Amino acid sequence: MSAVETMLIAANAAAAVVTGAAGVLGAARPGLMLASGETVTSGVDFYARVYVIRAIPLSIAVIAVLLVADAAAVVPLLVVAGVIQAGDAALGVLRRVPGMAAGGGVLAVVHLLSAHWYATH
Repeated sequence: MSAVETMLIAANAAAAVVTGAAGVLGAARPGLMLASGETVTSGVDFYARVYVIRAIPLSIAVIAVLLVADAAAVVPLLVVAGVIQAGDAALGVLRRVPGMAAGGGVLAVVHLLSAHWYATH
């Protein structure tokens, strides 16, 4: 395993952990994912829980596939994870939630650039 691959595994595993942790934190305290001044409604609480139900398995899958290091599985899963993060970033911009916009944007770049590296090496 090359130094670059080791670095990509670490970066993407960290991104997956951050994603899962953000989901858990969002489910526990949904108001953290809202713009300043917005209130938590039953719908917000529901969708925070829906998010975590998807975020945890995706995070686990990303880490597991990275450890197996099969490029045929790594590339599409990182693309999916990257597109999801890009969507989160876009929603963060639209809702004026800076942490969501920046965090999603950074994690999207990590996943998508990593997918490109795996696809070309």
